[in-house]
Amino acid sequence: MSVILQIDFPMPANMMGENLVKQAIPLAESIAQEPGLISKIWTENPETSEAGGIYLFTDRESANRYKEMHVKRIEAMGLKNINCKIFDINEPLTKITKGIF
Repeated sequence: MSVILQIDFPMPANMMGENLVKQAIPLAESIAQEPGLISKIWTENPETSEAGGIYLFTDRESANRYKEMHVKRIEAMGLKNINCKIFDINEPLTKITKGIF
């Protein structure tokens, strides 16, 4: 069963948008190679100084493994107060509402 991993954390607004794109292409390429990853949506809200991502994984084990590794990577960047949640997907209802998994 596919699962969603939601990660968000405080991030200065000046590090988002084009500035993040310029810096994070190697990171994005690395994330794309993670075992079990189906997709990632990069999220940012300059008004609240929050950033993160919504990840779709093939299974909970892959999501947990990635979460543990990625939290350490975010902390190494000097960012704190990282929120992580893993959710199961209700596939029948998600199909009705055009969800992709």
